[in-house]
Formats: sequence, structure tokens, C-alpha cells
Amino acid sequence: MITTEVVIAGSGPTGLMLAHELRLAGIAVELLDALPARTGESRAGGIHARSMELLDQRGLLDGLLTQGRRVDSGHFGGIPLDFGDFPTRYPFTLAVLQSRIEAELDLAATASGAPVRWDSPVTGFRDDAAGVLIDVGGGRPRRIRARYLVGCDGGRSTVRKLAGIGFGGTDATVTGMLADVELAAPPARSFFGTRGSTGDFSAIEFEPGWYRLMAQCHDRVLPRGSELTFEQFRSAFTELAGTDFGMHSPRWVTHYSDAARQAERYRAGHVFLAGDAAHIHYPAGGQGQNLGLQDAANLGWKLAAVLRHDAADTLLDTYESERHPVAARVLQNTRAQTALQRPGAHTDALRDTLSELIGTDSVRHRLGFMITALDIRYDCTGDHPLTGRRIPDVDLVTATGPVRMYELLRCARPILLVRNGTGIPDLAGWQDRVEVVCAQDTNVEWTAPGVGAVAAPACTLIRPDGYIAWAADGSGASGLTAALTAWAGPEHRGFLTGENSLDDSAVQHRN
Repeated sequence: MITTEVVIAGSGPTGLMLAHELRLAGIAVELLDALPARTGESRAGGIHARSMELLDQRGLLDGLLTQGRRVDSGHFGGIPLDFGDFPTRYPFTLAVLQSRIEAELDLAATASGAPVRWDSPVTGFRDDAAGVLIDVGGGRPRRIRARYLVGCDGGRSTVRKLAGIGFGGTDATVTGMLADVELAAPPARSFFGTRGSTGDFSAIEFEPGWYRLMAQCHDRVLPRGSELTFEQFRSAFTELAGTDFGMHSPRWVTHYSDAARQAERYRAGHVFLAGDAAHIHYPAGGQGQNLGLQDAANLGWKLAAVLRHDAADTLLDTYESERHPVAARVLQNTRAQTALQRPGAHTDALRDTLSELIGTDSVRHRLGFMITALDIRYDCTGDHPLTGRRIPDVDLVTATGPVRMYELLRCARPILLVRNGTGIPDLAGWQDRVEVVCAQDTNVEWTAPGVGAVAAPACTLIRPDGYIAWAADGSGASGLTAALTAWAGPEHRGFLTGENSLDDSAVQHRN
């Protein structure tokens, strides 16, 4: 029987990202997938700013930037949203296929010691006081004893069903159809969300020589589990567009719906859900893959901290309390976008009105920050306006030279950033877990999406996922002990020195 610390079921972007996060912390991982091999299907077509930031924090973005195409906008229900002035290094959508993202993450996970075990479906498990005893089927049936099991195995998650976790929501009213094809008579340019009498249609050139065609058919629902043929897609697309553009040589044909469901719980004992196993929704605004990557970034460091005995098990409860509301908001906004895409004069009038509103920066920012997940704020300690928000990727200078904030996060551990000669707060009892970075920062203000310009704090405690756990404008450390205890675990008394103070030489830090 194999023994490990974490078993991850599912090797899509969510599972791979989680595996890489855990391996960065030295956690033993078994990454399982029921499929015999990777399909190579293109699937999702892009990632947004916050996901790019998270990948950048782990050094996983550069290769994808060279493979993808920059699109300076997104959309809400097919109404364009300009991202160009968003306060991020990545104020655009990166049009890059999910298959390419999976390939990059697969390389990273494998290199870190977590290769995918194919033909390895989870067929059952027993949760007990010691962890989870997992039954694995396929060509080599076996059992694995693990501390935790994470279901990243998609919308029809076996792990979720075995755990008995409810998956409530709203049923489908729309069938979306998609085909990646070559075109004998392509349109003069790509277009998105062109409205017809019964739905809308799109033709997007993803790479030279082939297009992604989409047809959204309202009040038409295909039976769950049914297969969509290329000829069925051609017929539905032609009905809406009046032409098939000479489509041929399909690479991938599939269908989806606007069914929106969310797991009632993200945790059941030693079992967790992430990605599509925890939530499904209409792919409006391209938020699904991003949501899963961000689930993984949130859960990974917390599992690692508990497994290393740095934090109490209760830290793991914050995964659900933080991520469940985020996904609920996505389900809500995708339902709204579905309504905006319905055909008819009444919806046309609504779209015209909303288009005018989106022309104002406040509305455009409100919707755009939500779609890109830049405005997320978690419930963290303290009342500083930046607490709980993602830290901006500011340019810093340490004794070793210039560095970006997100480059400092490659270590995947908590950081206390001390700016511009501010005194280092007392970290006695946490120096084994928190890295101190002393840096010069010429920015008087930091800009937070949804908040605006805020005076840059003198000291900032940053979680491994890049969110601010605590911040202070001066050298005072009020609230820091509570924040350290909440996010880095209880004080380790064995590290106290002198009169409850910390000798500079004992602190792990970069000057």
C-alpha cells in the first residue's frame, strides 16, 4: 500500500497547479487521473489578470506569454470591457489554450516530483482519524493511504459524489456548441457574440489556419451526456449565421450549458473539492479555468502549513470560507450574462442600456475587476484598507538589487515586507516560517482594484498566495501577532531569544 500526504484526483489545470504548490513546500503528492493519457483537447481559451499574477508568483508565466496572444479586453454578456487601464502588469486577456496551460503545468509538476499517474480513477475511499484510505482502479488497482484527498476531477466529480456532498443550483436553459475547425472561406475578421434570432454565434481565429466557432442556442437543451456530432454543429451554426464558412477538419467538437451548480461544502473531513468539482457554470467571461487555478493557489499553502505542523487544522476551514463566496459570485454573474445574451427586442434594449453604463469607468471597473478576480478581498486581520486584498507587483530594491514583489513570492512562504528603513517588528516565535524582506520602495501609494490609491504601508505581512494578511502604516505592530497566529500558525516558544526580542542575525531575511 502506498503512503503519501496528499492525493489529488484529476490532472487538469486545477490539479496540476495544486500539485506544484504542494511540492514547492516539500509535501508528498500522488496525482491521479482516470484517463489513459492527456487528450490534447484545446478546451478553455484564455486566462485573466489575477491568474497570470498567480502564475507569475510561481515563475510559471513566461512560457505561456510567448505562446499566447494578448487581447486588451474581455466582455460581460458579450458587451466589450476594456481592461487597458487596470492596475496590474497584465491588463489584458491572454488568449492561450487550456491544453498549452496544462502542458506547462504538467512539466512543472513533474519536475517538482508529482508526475501524473494515468488510468488511475479513484473508485472509493474511507475517511478516518488518520486520514483517507483511497481505492484506485484502472489497470493497476491499489490502495493509497493519505492524510488528505482533493477532488479536482471535474463537474461530474467522483470524489464529490463519494463524499456525499450536495451539488445544488440551476438547470440548463441554453446549449452552447463549440468546434475547433479549419475554414475554406473564413470571415474577414474574427467576431464574437453576433446576435441572431434564436441565439448568438462567434468565429475566433485562435492560431493561424484554424478557428473556434461557437453557437449559443437558447431554449434548446441537449440531454446530459449526449454526444454532439460535427454535422449537428454545422447545422446549428449555419442556422444562426447563414453560412458555415466552409468549415472542415474538426479538431474538437463539444457542447456545454448554462447549468450553474456549486458544492454545498468544499470540505468533508480529510476530503476537499477544487475547480469544476466544486462549481460549474456557463463559460461567460472566461472565468472557469481561472477560478480553479485560484482555488488551488488558496488551498495549496494551507494544506502545506498544516502538514508541516506550522498551523492548526482550523486553517483549512478558511479555504471554504474564502473560496465558496468567490465561486457563488461567479455563478451569479454568469447567470446575469446568460440573460443578457438571450435573443429578442427586450434583451436588445437591456444591452443598449448596459452598454451605455459600461461606458462609464466606475461600471466598467466594477464589472472588469470582478471578471478578472482582481477585486477579491478575503477576511483577514486588521482594518487597513489593503488587508485581505492581493498585493500589487511593486518594484522594490533590496541590498542585492532590484526585484519585483511577485518574484519574492517564488518561495511560496509568508513574507513580512518592511519598507524604506522602517524598524523590523518583533517576530520572535515565527522566524522559522516567515521571511523578512527589507526593501526600498519609491511608491508613495499602492493602487488596489476597487479601492483606488492607498498610502503604501510601512510593514506588510503577505500570505504565500500573494494576499495581504496584515498591514501597518507605521512601525507599530498592533495586530501583527494575531495575524501571524491566524495565517502562519501559533508562536513557537523555542525560538524566543533574550527579553522576547529577536536578534537580527536570527531572522531569515533579505535586506
